[in-house]
Amino acid sequence: MKARKRTAGVLLPITSLPSKYGIGTVGKAAYEFVDFLKKSGQTYWQILPAGPTGYGDSPYQSFSTFAGNPYFIDLDILVSEGLLLQEECDKADFGDNEQYVDYEKQYYNRFPLLKKAFARFCAAGGQQREEYLSFYEENKYWLDDYAVYMAVKNHYDGKSFREWDEEIRMNDVLACDEYREKCREDYDFYCFLQFEFRRQWMAWKAYANENGIRIIGDIPIYVAADSADTWANPELFQLDENAVPTRVAGCPPDYFCKTGQLWGNPLYDWEYHKKTGYAWWVKRIAYCFELYDVVRIDHFRGFDEYYAIPYGDPTAEFGRWEKGPGIDLFNTLKKELGKMDVIAEDLGFLTPSVLRLVKKTGYPGMKVLQFGFDPEGDSTYLPHHYPENCIVYSGTHDNDTSVGCYKTMRHKEKAFAKKYLNITSPKQVNWAFIRTALASNGNTAIITMQDYLGLGSEARINTPSTLGDNWKWRMLPGQVTEELSQEIRELCFVYARCEK
Repeated sequence: MKARKRTAGVLLPITSLPSKYGIGTVGKAAYEFVDFLKKSGQTYWQILPAGPTGYGDSPYQSFSTFAGNPYFIDLDILVSEGLLLQEECDKADFGDNEQYVDYEKQYYNRFPLLKKAFARFCAAGGQQREEYLSFYEENKYWLDDYAVYMAVKNHYDGKSFREWDEEIRMNDVLACDEYREKCREDYDFYCFLQFEFRRQWMAWKAYANENGIRIIGDIPIYVAADSADTWANPELFQLDENAVPTRVAGCPPDYFCKTGQLWGNPLYDWEYHKKTGYAWWVKRIAYCFELYDVVRIDHFRGFDEYYAIPYGDPTAEFGRWEKGPGIDLFNTLKKELGKMDVIAEDLGFLTPSVLRLVKKTGYPGMKVLQFGFDPEGDSTYLPHHYPENCIVYSGTHDNDTSVGCYKTMRHKEKAFAKKYLNITSPKQVNWAFIRTALASNGNTAIITMQDYLGLGSEARINTPSTLGDNWKWRMLPGQVTEELSQEIRELCFVYARCEK
């Protein structure tokens, strides 16, 4: 009997790649990491959402569902294209800390460089201009709204669209035409950024695919309250006549947060979506599969039931559960787009109806090893319970590293984890987590790069419900080595996740 296909991958945000310009991009380091993954016997590279970020720098609160993050545009590639000079890039101040992103310096120093590149692009014309016009026409269905939104946002000094003058705030057609011309330079600039992002991204993705590496993208279920999506398509959401949400998203109180989590995203008007044949969702998911090979959908539970909190409430304590679109949405997506490689983020408290929905879709769910070490019970997050159709994680971007997690466990949890993982030395904690995840029954195992590097809490990507210190960690140059690559490959081979 032939053994089933088992695979492995690494979770590493694009922002965490090393770069002399203060943040990871889809430039040289991204190509080199593909080479590392190939040598290490990996099949997948999982990243975080790739949209432009706003307040708090969270990739889960983006200005657009469709647009790409301008920070990911590689400056060295722009130099090679003749759009920037090397000395211009070298003079820019992106901070002197190689380990953490300084987002303030990125904002104030990267955009002036990108504007210089835009000016030279406009002056050059030629074949690139033809490529740009083709890109614009193919993507106008979302690009025009995004470019108008960003240009007008700049006009109003970065204020939320709810603070704009009424006509443009309400997306009046004549007002949009007026601002498109009034802010023409900014409008064209934001279109150019998306063109350049797309060119660089697709070249990098093609290289990854040619080398046997598939990209796992990540999309939030909700859009940001202050986003081009909410402003341009108010009918998609539960908004009042002034485009103000009537209810917003979040999670109810639980053991970890006594007042719940108040995310503040506008909720979908699912009845409207159903009437349109889920047209916006079809476009959204189709576009995602242009950028990614596999799509992880965050907070999958919200499609079964979503938690609705009255707008203006200071906490999430008084929300209530409402029915989502259920399997109807995914049947429509399958009918329109065919078979899709989707990962359902089904973490947290799961009701029987959520479990039924995930099973009906056939999508693999997620199992996070760090969640399993409850000494009071036989947790479903322990590997001996994992089904084949799941994605196993040592931890995710929302967890501490395995070393940090083990260090901060309560006494009974740590004692149980020590026995279960067979930890005999503090120096082998990360490898104990990694081995257990790779050895599990799940078809695919994803390990964070921080775990492979044996890093502690200083390398944590995100602490939910906090602001200020998230999304900043970066690998240092030289941390990825041939020896590490060989060690990973040998371990993945032992557990039948790669060839010899």
